[in-house]
Amino acid sequence: MGKTVGIAGLLFLAAIGAAEGADLPTSKPAPQTPSTASCFASFYDWLSASAADCPLSYMGITVYGQIDVGVGYSSHASDFNRYYNNAVAELIAKTSRGPQFQLVPNGLSQSNIGIKGREEFLPGWALIFDVNTGFDPYTLQLANGPKSLVQNNNLPIQLQEENSDSSRAGQWDNTRAYVGVSNGAFGTLTFGRQYTFSSDLVNAYDPMGGSYAFSLIGNSSTYVSGVGDTEVARYNTSLKYQIAYNNVRAGAVWQFGGYDQGNGSDGAYQFDLGFDYAGFSFDAIYSYAQDAVSLSNYGASPLPKGVTQDDLKATLADINGVVLAGKYTYGPFRFYGGYENARFSPPTDTHALGFTSLGGYTVLPSGVNATNYIVNKVLQVGWVGARYAIRPDLDIAAAYYIGGQNDYTNYAVKGTTACGPNKTPAAPGYSPQGANHSTCAGDIQAVSGLIDWRPYKRLDVYAGVMYSQVSGGIANGYLHSNNIAPTAGLRLTF
Repeated sequence: MGKTVGIAGLLFLAAIGAAEGADLPTSKPAPQTPSTASCFASFYDWLSASAADCPLSYMGITVYGQIDVGVGYSSHASDFNRYYNNAVAELIAKTSRGPQFQLVPNGLSQSNIGIKGREEFLPGWALIFDVNTGFDPYTLQLANGPKSLVQNNNLPIQLQEENSDSSRAGQWDNTRAYVGVSNGAFGTLTFGRQYTFSSDLVNAYDPMGGSYAFSLIGNSSTYVSGVGDTEVARYNTSLKYQIAYNNVRAGAVWQFGGYDQGNGSDGAYQFDLGFDYAGFSFDAIYSYAQDAVSLSNYGASPLPKGVTQDDLKATLADINGVVLAGKYTYGPFRFYGGYENARFSPPTDTHALGFTSLGGYTVLPSGVNATNYIVNKVLQVGWVGARYAIRPDLDIAAAYYIGGQNDYTNYAVKGTTACGPNKTPAAPGYSPQGANHSTCAGDIQAVSGLIDWRPYKRLDVYAGVMYSQVSGGIANGYLHSNNIAPTAGLRLTF
């Protein structure tokens, strides 16, 4: 790992040096926020005002969003996929192949557009709503992880574009859609499609802000957001209650309904407890998901008998997990850290007759795997990082992430061999990677650096790099085991 950190550290320092050598202004005064009445006087005035200071609002209803575009390079790249949230693989993926320069959408955050509102109906009481969808800014396709999977059915791994499961399945509300009521003393109760507390936690406690291009836990919702399963990073039909008193906060969210209601599980809930004190913030979350779904495609050609292009496979699990995260602010510095522990066990319902997945795709009885976790899998994730404000409009950040699994191979199955080095290449012409079973112990690690300059309150100009590598069981089936991915881009907030 010393070599990993060393390489990525040198890349990060090189990126900082490049930024310092560029003609960034060093004496420009911070833009003055114009009044709401004048912030639309010109495009410059609009850029100089934040979205909070100058919203696109009328009669209590606000249109908002972000557009994030960029370019990058990967030493082991996956081809661009217009449906997958990330489009490309800044993080090492099974489909990562040779070096490539690419368009990189959503590097700092998911491009999105939404509408929200707040209307007071009694003193201290307000009705609220928020609807938002994520999209690819280059192709304008709505984010749709399951469709990226079926697109690559019937293709060997070395010919597949980037693809992965997701809780975003092309819905018009793929980010969120909820209504509720709020009161300063009694808290907020909301109903609909909502983030889990673990998803909220990533945005608050990741030094990279949950970015796709520079964060393990931002790039893949399997880690932390979904507490082991990306499909349960959001609950489609849920009730969420949050309350705060002084510096203490608490909340509960409950997903009712199952797959038929567009959920990634047959039922789930989370509890959150947190506080802020003297520059320190901390949150603890307990999470449970029943029959959580992890979709995958058929990498076989031709497809098995009876399987169509629009069918997918699914691995099911009951998942219990805990996530802990904290940050500390000291002057211009912010320090971050967190830990997740998720235990996978066999599902409560094996769904032996198959089911319809997110996005409306069929999982046939033969495509259901309900026995993968007879020996329980334990996924552990940890991260540390820091952010430093050089100026009010210029930050640098660095982070290290690691995710690891135990050996959960079921040796009771006749003929199962012990974990050892893989001797079978994932595809012709590629060397074997990792261990000989995907159930063997292994890890994924990433180290990253970022420069974020905000010349105007609505505009981020950013550049950074992430190095990632996999080993052991997690590397099984990969074409390569590491990737270096520098990325630069622009994000406009409105």
